[in-house]
Amino acid sequence: MWNKVQQTVSYLKEKGFTAPDFGIILGTGLGSLVEDITIEVKVPYAEIPNFPVSTVKGHSGNLIYGTLAGKKVIAMQGRFHYYEGWSLKEATFPIRVLKILGTQNLIVSNAAGGVNENFSIGDIMIINDHINLIPDHPLRGENDERFGPRFVDMHEPYSLAMIAKIEGIAQAEKIKIQKGIYLSLSGPTFETPAEYRMVRILGTDAVGMSTVPEVIVAKHMGMDCLGISVITDLGLEGQVEEVSHEAVQEAAKLAQKDLSVLVQQFVGTYN
Repeated sequence: MWNKVQQTVSYLKEKGFTAPDFGIILGTGLGSLVEDITIEVKVPYAEIPNFPVSTVKGHSGNLIYGTLAGKKVIAMQGRFHYYEGWSLKEATFPIRVLKILGTQNLIVSNAAGGVNENFSIGDIMIINDHINLIPDHPLRGENDERFGPRFVDMHEPYSLAMIAKIEGIAQAEKIKIQKGIYLSLSGPTFETPAEYRMVRILGTDAVGMSTVPEVIVAKHMGMDCLGISVITDLGLEGQVEEVSHEAVQEAAKLAQKDLSVLVQQFVGTYN
């Protein structure tokens, strides 16, 4: 993998990508955040050596380099999922590339189903911990010490300093946020009522099909992570309703304005 990462990094540097202040992964329904970026370079995933190609509606499939709130950022306009057929090593390959390009700070966003009875559709949840129940692991197999250690400390998967910073911004801007634990399942099916019940019993607040593998790989390489979920459906006891990908995308739009304010101010003021 090391050689493939180096090849991809070399290609992107030739295109004008340089060390950014932040890497940002834009999840389902959250791609509009790219409108706030002054774009200098945009490359479709299909043109990038060794990159997977997103197959999910709503994931545009571009790697973007530009300026957001005065800081240089690389944004992934669409991500890769286990349910698309990628192994987690393949799905998280771009995180390796971001790090070798010089990214230290990673912002990951997603749409998620809420199982906390205090949550509402459209809520923004700051992830403070996670549980991985995808039947694969991005670090499974031989370890390459050039990326990171064999056994990775995960006592702080989401940076406490980053969480405190975005909480302060939300308070100042009077934007309602939640905090909670995110659980990742393989998908692509949405959860059954019994599965939602399991997620609640495990003590988590939201469930989705992404993010955790990316954060694991980021921590393997010593990156700092901020995780944000938009609650797009609810899996509360006795209140599980029909849900679709289109409905999730529409629900995610409820939080776009507030999320844009939070991310822009965070990027602009976090050191």
